[in-house]
Order: sequence, then C-alpha cells, then structure tokens
Amino acid sequence: MRGINRLFVLTAFLATLLPGAEKPQFTVGWSVYVGYTPIYYMAKQGLLKKWGDKYGVSIKAQRFDYGASLDAFVAKNIDACLMTNMEALDMPAAAGIDTSAIIIDDYSNGNDAVLTRNGLKLKDLPGKSVLLVEKTISQYLFERAMAINGLASQINRVRIVNTSDSDIAGAFLADTSQTAVVTWKPMVSQIKRAPGITSVFDSSQLPGEIMDITVVRTDLLNRPDGAGQRFAKALVGAWYETMALMLGHGPAADRALAGVAAGSQDTLESYKEQVATTRFLGTPQMALQIADAPDFKQKMKLVSQFCHGHGLVGGGHGGSAEDVAIRYSDGQVEGNPNHVRLRFDTSYIRLASEGRL
Repeated sequence: MRGINRLFVLTAFLATLLPGAEKPQFTVGWSVYVGYTPIYYMAKQGLLKKWGDKYGVSIKAQRFDYGASLDAFVAKNIDACLMTNMEALDMPAAAGIDTSAIIIDDYSNGNDAVLTRNGLKLKDLPGKSVLLVEKTISQYLFERAMAINGLASQINRVRIVNTSDSDIAGAFLADTSQTAVVTWKPMVSQIKRAPGITSVFDSSQLPGEIMDITVVRTDLLNRPDGAGQRFAKALVGAWYETMALMLGHGPAADRALAGVAAGSQDTLESYKEQVATTRFLGTPQMALQIADAPDFKQKMKLVSQFCHGHGLVGGGHGGSAEDVAIRYSDGQVEGNPNHVRLRFDTSYIRLASEGRL
C-alpha cells in the first residue's frame, strides 16, 4: 500500500511538469501592514512564480482588507493568509478550521503603542476613556501594559471606546477631550506628530508576544497528491529570498523596500520607519530560535488567555483552553489533543535552514 501511495504522489507531481499540464493553483491572502506587504513584492517581482515553478504549483497573491482576509480564509476561499497569532486563534481556529502556521514572519517591536495627551501616565487612565479597536491586538496590548505596571485591577475602570482602524487617528486628533488611544503604525506615527502626545507603552516591551504568521489549512498540507506540501515549500522559499533582499544593505535593499512599500502606496522613508519597529525574522534560523525558545509557549498562553477571557473562543466567557488547542513544533499540545486547531509546523522553516528547499 505504501508503495502504491508513493507511486501516486510521484505520478501526480510528474504530471505537473509535463508541457501543457495544469499546475495545482493556490491563493495567498494579504492585507496592508508592514509584515504582510512583502507578499505583494513576491508576486510583483515574480518570486512566487519562480518558486512555484520549481515545485510544480501556481501561486496567486490576493489583497484584502484585514478582516476580509480572515473571513476569506475561514470560508476556505483562499488557501493561506498572513495574520497575527491572536487572530489565528480567534478566527480560523475558533471557527473549527485546523490551521498550520508554516512561517513565523515577525513580531511587533514598537509598531503598536498606547498614546496619551497632556503627560498622562497609565496610572491616570482609570475613569477615563481610551480609543482602540475592541477585542484586537490593541486591547491585548493595553491590558498587558496595565498588568505589567501593577494596574490589572483597574482595567475595568477604563472606558473603552471601540473605534475602527480607518477612523481612529482622525477621531483622536479631532477631539482633544480624548485622553488616550491605542493603535498601530502608520496611525501611531500620524498621531505622534501632533503636539502634546506621548507614548507611554509600546510593543517593544512585549517582545515576541504580538507575532505575524503565515498560516495554511492543515487539510491542504495533507493533500494526497503532495501539492499542498509543495505549495508550502515554494511559499517559504520565496519568503526567505524576499527577506534577504529587503533586509540587506545599500541600494539593492532600498530598491526592494521601495518595491514592497509600493504595495501599500507608501514611501520608502515611511516604510523604513515601520520596518525599524518590526522585528522581521529574516532568516529561517531566526524564526526557529523564536519557535524553539523556552518562553514561546508561555507567550502564546498569554494570548490564548486573553482570547478566552474576552469570549473570542470557547463559546463565551465560560470557554476554556480545551476548546481550541495549540500544538507546538516539539509535539506538545496545550489543551485537548482531540481539539487541536492551531499548529506551529516548523518543518518547512527547518528545510530552509538546512538549505534543502
């Protein structure tokens, strides 16, 4: 039986290499954010085609608004998507989609911030209003900031004003009675240019907690013809080639960064500012160092606890970690092993680190 399966996979792969044969097609969803826009460059510069050709697959990049990209992934209208570790838990995983993170792209290292007016500190915010996008990374950042500063018991005294990311900068700048806002770049940069604005906490104080990851449906990786695994290898190979171009030095790196910035109609200078506060894990070795770190699971547990505490997974505030389990690269499972919905699959990164892609 095993020999027949191997023959089937080999025959299917060879068929994709024949002239005129139609290659298996896959779509990657992305949205405008410093850590996601490299996908635009990979498509524009032919890197997705180059690596897709190597593995006998066709890869398309499709742009969405962020929320719409998550919805498309949950609806299985796209095959892979770039998202935060938190959204991977509270969207596809919570919806019952068995999801595998095949790349740990980066983590926010100052892109997300708590900003205040008139010299207010975190301790001054109980009893006041804070603008943010509710039940997102912004609220996670704010609550972690309060907890780290011994103010966890005061969180419920803060009046959260749910404000969309498209409106938040304008709303805060226009209404000087608002005392604090939590958001991410480029809105953070826009708000900080106004007089009297201070950053009192940012994501550089939570290294590795707010991550961007590239996720693929696990059933796709397990396709009998092997096309899903070839797709994953091609995507990982294209990603690290792009990282080498972006994070290099001199004019070549600037050209690559300008090409990435074009995906969000951004300037090179603006995009460089965002890159400066993003810890890109630009080599597979860097990504593995994060995934294999002793505190990686603890950081994911903090995110998971936030999701459960706010009813984002597990059927409301009574939900538990048993409802959406996480499987780590060493095989350890947090939660019910029968309910694994998010897997950190570093096998493709390891192939890249060994020069085997």
